[in-house]
Amino acid sequence: MTAFIALVRKDLLLFFSNRRALLVSLALPIVMGTFFGYLFGGSGKIETSGIAVALVQQDASATARKIGARLKADSALVVSEQGLDQARREVGKGKQKVAIVIPPGFGETAGAALFGAGAKPQIVLLYDPSQPAVLAMVKGMLTQHVMQVVSNEMFNGQAGQDLTGKSIAALEQKNDPDSLALKDMLGSVNRYQKRPQAAGATKAQGGMSVPFSTREEQVSGGNKVAGYNGYAHSFAGMGVQFILFMGIEIGIGILLARQSGIFNRLLAAPVSLQTVLLARAVSAAMIALLLLSSMFAFAVLVLGVRISNPVGFAGVALAFALLTASFGLFIAAFGKNPEAARGISVFATLIMVMLGGAWVPSFMFPPWVQSAAMLVPTKWAIDGFDAMTWRAQGLEVALPTIVVQLGFSAVFALLAIWKFKREQRA
Repeated sequence: MTAFIALVRKDLLLFFSNRRALLVSLALPIVMGTFFGYLFGGSGKIETSGIAVALVQQDASATARKIGARLKADSALVVSEQGLDQARREVGKGKQKVAIVIPPGFGETAGAALFGAGAKPQIVLLYDPSQPAVLAMVKGMLTQHVMQVVSNEMFNGQAGQDLTGKSIAALEQKNDPDSLALKDMLGSVNRYQKRPQAAGATKAQGGMSVPFSTREEQVSGGNKVAGYNGYAHSFAGMGVQFILFMGIEIGIGILLARQSGIFNRLLAAPVSLQTVLLARAVSAAMIALLLLSSMFAFAVLVLGVRISNPVGFAGVALAFALLTASFGLFIAAFGKNPEAARGISVFATLIMVMLGGAWVPSFMFPPWVQSAAMLVPTKWAIDGFDAMTWRAQGLEVALPTIVVQLGFSAVFALLAIWKFKREQRA
């Protein structure tokens, strides 16, 4: 037992004496977690900027001007009027996400199309191909504003009266049932347009609009909704990534010790292989727990992250610490040399972290990638930390993530011990 404690103490002293390793393992995940958390909305109090949209007005009608005014008044958009050539250049450079081109004669032809009396005019949308989600949002907002302005203009504006008068005159030349029915409908619309107004009253300006509204409500697993905190997720992702990097360095350290002969001299002393590996694993797990606790302490005290289930969080953290330690032993056992082992291990870790949803939300992945992500331990670790922080889930959600991480830890550790023993016998 004395030898075991001495080995653990030696590992801890060596790690904390290496300032560069401490900086990489602690400071960088805090900085990157804060940065990505800020990008993804932080604690929910950060205002996001509107979507940059260029408006190309090729129609001087009142309808087109009103559509432009409504777009500019939309808080989700930052609209600037530009010429077609300038808008095309700025979208190509990424300065504008989308350019809305309202063609000549749009006001008149859109009104005719509303009553089915003409072809639909076409609004051209120039967009940055890297922003397909932004294009969908802009199309939705544009549809709402065009519908409301055009319908209001047709029912209450002078352009609507002129259009219905022309349409009725044209339909009088036809005798088919459809034309007669449309003539009757437009006649009613025309009487509505010419209705007398009380003194001082103004015609309604609302127009048609989407027949429903939405209400945003955050949902979590707890009785009280804590609200999404982007910092919680980003610290989970960055913490998992950089602590696994620390696990890689532990494995590389063992490889260097084997390469220099220190490892063999340890085994020549009255210390068993199991004692040496267990001491290395325990010290690595202690370092991982300390780093993880420090990161989330910063997130809680500075960034408002709330750990909703401390017991579950502790269980997930301990399981991940053991996973990190066993991952380091696995690298040490199967690595051919320090240089090759570091390169392969870093690559594998980055792939696992990406699949785990640390960089990009996993729901954005194709279905087969989401299924494949269930086979990597990082997915379970990140989901476990999310569940115990902003999702406010209970222990019944934490337990599967803990069990899976412990399962991976056992596999890594057993394979490492098997490989070490095999080489020792050889």
